[in-house]
Amino acid sequence: MNPKHARLLLLAAAASSSVAAFAADSYPNRPIRMVVPFAPGGGSDVTGRIMGQKLAELMGQTVVVDNRPGAASMLGTDLVARAAGDGYTLLLADLALTINSAYFVKQPPADPARAFTGVALVAETPYILMVNPAVPAATLKEFIALAKAQPGRYNIGSSGNGGGLHLTLELFKLRAGLDLNHIPYKGGGPAVNDTVAGQIQGTFIGMGGSLPFVQNKRLRPLAVTSSRRSAALPDVPSMTESGFDVVVTNWYGIVAPSATPKAIVQRLYDEVGRAMAAPEVRERLQATGLEPAAQVPGQFQKMIEAELRRWRQAIRDARIQTE
Repeated sequence: MNPKHARLLLLAAAASSSVAAFAADSYPNRPIRMVVPFAPGGGSDVTGRIMGQKLAELMGQTVVVDNRPGAASMLGTDLVARAAGDGYTLLLADLALTINSAYFVKQPPADPARAFTGVALVAETPYILMVNPAVPAATLKEFIALAKAQPGRYNIGSSGNGGGLHLTLELFKLRAGLDLNHIPYKGGGPAVNDTVAGQIQGTFIGMGGSLPFVQNKRLRPLAVTSSRRSAALPDVPSMTESGFDVVVTNWYGIVAPSATPKAIVQRLYDEVGRAMAAPEVRERLQATGLEPAAQVPGQFQKMIEAELRRWRQAIRDARIQTE
C-alpha cells in the first residue's frame, strides 16, 4: 500500500475512534426512545415502563416508551434493527425476538444475533398450563393420563400461531407424547377467557393476567414451565419436577442495534444494573409475577444466540409447520 494512503487510513481510523469516544462520553444528551413491539398493557409494556422510568431518573434524560405493535412484534423489532446505532433507539425485547426468527422463515425478520447487541436481561417469567376447574385432573400427571385415554379430546389455547405459548404447547405435546388440539387466539386474554368459560379445556398463559383467575378458583394451574417453582405460585410444580423436560421462560431484556458503540452498550448495561438494584424496581417487577434477572456482562447476548438455536431445533423436532 502507498505510504501516504496508509497514513490517511490511520488518521481516518483515529478520527472515527475519537468521534465514537466523544459520543460515548457525552451520552445521553437527548431523549432515548425505548420501542416496545406490543400494545400497551401487556408484560412487555409494563416492563418497559418500569425500566424506562428508572433509567430516566438515573441517566438524567427522558426515556420515551414507544409502543409499536404489529406483525407478531416484528414491526417494532425491525424498526429498531434499522435505527442508527447511537444508543438513542432501544428495543424492549422478549422471547418473540428469537422465536419469530425461527418460525417465520418465508419472510424472515432481522436476524437477532446479527442485527442486535444484547444490553441486559431484565426479568423472566414462566408460562403456566391452566385448565378449567371442570376438567377432572388436579395434577399434571392426572391431566396427562386423561389426555392419553382420550386422544384429540382436549383443546388447549394459545395467544396465536408461532408465539411462545404455542411453541411451549408443542414442546409439551412432544415431551409427554400427547394428542392435544391447538386452538390459536389473537392474544392470551381471549384464550384465558374461553378457558374460564369452558369453551376450551385449557391454555398455556403467562403470569400477568392469569393470577386473579387462580385466586378466585376460576382456573386451575397444573404446572409452570420454569426450571423450578415460581415464587408467585409456590404450590404449583414445574414441568421438570413432574418428569417432563419443558423449560420455557418468557424473558424481557433491552437490546440495541448491533452498530452501537461498546462504550454506550456498557453505559446502558451499568445503568440497568443500577436500576435492577433498586428495591422499588424489583418490587414492581415481582408484583406482576416477574423474577428480576441477575446481571452478568455479555450473558444476554449469548442467551439470545442460544435461544435462537434452541427454537430452531425445537421446531424441527416437533415438526411444526413454519410460516
